[in-house]
Amino acid sequence: MHVQIVLFDGFDPLDVVAPYEVLYAGGSASGGAVTVELVSAEGPRDVVSGTGGLTLRAIGALDPARAGLVLVPGASGRVGEPGEVPDIDVDSDADVEQAWQQDEFIPVLLGRTLTTGLPGLLKDALDNPRITMAAVCGGSLVLAMAGLIEGRHATTHHLGLDMLEATGVHAVHARVVDDGDLVTGAGVTSGLDLGLYLLEREIGPRIAHAVEELFAHERRGTTWRAQGPTPVTV
Repeated sequence: MHVQIVLFDGFDPLDVVAPYEVLYAGGSASGGAVTVELVSAEGPRDVVSGTGGLTLRAIGALDPARAGLVLVPGASGRVGEPGEVPDIDVDSDADVEQAWQQDEFIPVLLGRTLTTGLPGLLKDALDNPRITMAAVCGGSLVLAMAGLIEGRHATTHHLGLDMLEATGVHAVHARVVDDGDLVTGAGVTSGLDLGLYLLEREIGPRIAHAVEELFAHERRGTTWRAQGPTPVTV
């Protein structure tokens, strides 16, 4: 299984590095059954994250014709340089300051991906029956805002579930959601659980367990699927 992890300007480093390390370790544990690379819509380039200017290098272009897994991270940080206020409605300077402090402009950072070639490539990847699409945290919102997963089941960071629902996605409050060829993770640390689940699903539980032991990390929660009876009470 080949994994393409997508980088875009303002990406959240943990959304990338957590699944990268899990899946890379799964490749080592399985004798090369998993390979991982960092890609971008534009091809090889240095991509600046939204966290302290940390930069990772994409070594290739996202290839929607290549079988395997495509993983989309979320974003982190604030829009623009210090002192720059994005074009978004607020009532006062105090509202602007509060919004900055609470990182409420994450959707703006995610929305900027829609002005690049990424949505078209992601659509082609989703249309490819040999590809499973995965997303961590705000990566689900990238897919949703591009209109690519309407009517599907997905999760994202708990603060973004309402926004996910507003795009026509069936938002699920779960750590990991498996909707067939779309598998999504919630908050940023869920990238570890998402990676381990994908290893179990695609390669096998022995490999996933070996990586889980190596990282001293136990997966949390039940992976949600649209299977079994619907709960009558909660």
